[in-house]
Amino acid sequence: MDALTERLGDIDPLALLALSWQLIAAILIFIIGRWVAKAIVRLMRGQMKRREMDELLVNFVGNILYSVLLVTVVLVAVGSLGVQIAPLVAVLGGLALAVGLALQSSLSNFASGIMIIAFHPFTRGNFVEAGGVSGVVQKVGIFQTELKTPDNRHVVVPNSSITSNPITNYSAYDTRRVDLIIGVHYDDDLKLARATIEKVLKAHEKVLDDPEPTIMVMELGDSSVDFAVRPWVNASDFWPVRGELLEQLKVALEDAGCSIPFPQRDIHVFNEK
Repeated sequence: MDALTERLGDIDPLALLALSWQLIAAILIFIIGRWVAKAIVRLMRGQMKRREMDELLVNFVGNILYSVLLVTVVLVAVGSLGVQIAPLVAVLGGLALAVGLALQSSLSNFASGIMIIAFHPFTRGNFVEAGGVSGVVQKVGIFQTELKTPDNRHVVVPNSSITSNPITNYSAYDTRRVDLIIGVHYDDDLKLARATIEKVLKAHEKVLDDPEPTIMVMELGDSSVDFAVRPWVNASDFWPVRGELLEQLKVALEDAGCSIPFPQRDIHVFNEK
């Protein structure tokens, strides 16, 4: 105890006071710097939103800018303690290189995230098929993209899986074409079948007049004459209209005297005597 008291007595009070002020200054620099970083990012987000930039781009750039500003604040706070920043930056650079080599897949996801933001294949709220998953885009992060599937599952897809595979954006355009194959029996009146299909399409309120629906014989199948029925609808009505048309076409064709055949095979047996 006496030795400890002796050592404390050897400490210069002025040096201790200066060190205390340096610590307080470093803490204040960090607190104020972090607040300023948040304010700058908030201002940047506001400017980008006023220019009606994509929300995914706003969030992505905001997260990167805040990370860079926060690292800068930490370096300045450490420098205020009298620590040489240059060697620290060199150490951090070497550490970043080592971590980068160890986390190459993460860097690939980061680069892919930048590509997604830059080339803008989709935005938040779009229904897409990307990385082998179909769903509504919720968020594009630095390393991964979050999707919400139609059955209400939350799926996180690595960005590199998205950019290395085809991307289908079902929400890219306001309208979509419904492709249906409707088969009728070979003995049925094709003109009657066509007229019945046209009547069903015209009666459906969600089928668009422009572009005009297409009805044509697509193929003479093994068991049926197949019509390609291709009406256009608003993208948001695609699945409901598709289901309704299938049901209505079947009922209308049967009421008109046409039949929708199913695959069948005739077997002829010959008795040899």
